[in-house]
Amino acid sequence: MTDTSTTTTDAATTTTTDAAGDAPVRILEHPGASLRRAQDGAVPLAFTQDELGWLPWLEPADEATLTERQYAGLVDRPRAKSDYFRLLVRDPDILRARTLTDKDIFYNAADGLGRAERELAAAATSRFNGCIFCASVHARFATHHSKRHDDVQRLLDLGVDAEQDAVWRAVIDAAVALAATPSRLAPEHLDALRTAGLDEQAVSDVIHSAAFFNWANRLMLSLGEPEEPRADEVGAR
Repeated sequence: MTDTSTTTTDAATTTTTDAAGDAPVRILEHPGASLRRAQDGAVPLAFTQDELGWLPWLEPADEATLTERQYAGLVDRPRAKSDYFRLLVRDPDILRARTLTDKDIFYNAADGLGRAERELAAAATSRFNGCIFCASVHARFATHHSKRHDDVQRLLDLGVDAEQDAVWRAVIDAAVALAATPSRLAPEHLDALRTAGLDEQAVSDVIHSAAFFNWANRLMLSLGEPEEPRADEVGAR
């Protein structure tokens, strides 16, 4: 049988008529899906420690209509100013679980891996995955906590194979192996971390920091794009 179905598309709907000649079916699409794109020249093309904005391709929730359940999902109310979090808060329960996990991995640093190296693992993962926005956020944190701006910038400028000291080399190598595919993280990566002086808790922290942002990079890369900073943007963290 010959398929004579036809499909037409405009910015807001897709209209499909099937081969049997049934009445057209209008499938509503997101009204802003084809409109929310950065202007030419507004998308940064190089890794940087500068603050960047982020433009979602889908429409975030309206801050003026957020419910208390959504604010609970944000965890920190000021995140309502961020397009990224107002997009994710469309599923507030998942966002809350995601954010509490993030906070436990990166801010619960009384034991195990130092905060600087946790941020380094996230920055290296983001550099490897090509997430310019995430790399900028975590590179700044790594610099702030380590006071090693030039070492962090070298990671951004030259890539994950750039020269680093033994501890940072071991952290970066383990993070990148995990980002490439979990099975690439091998016993020798863990041995290198131990040889560099990390205890078992710190080794676990490297894995958790890299694994979380390996997931977070993919989410952010599939939902929008970085752009030159806007005054109302809060870092996606």
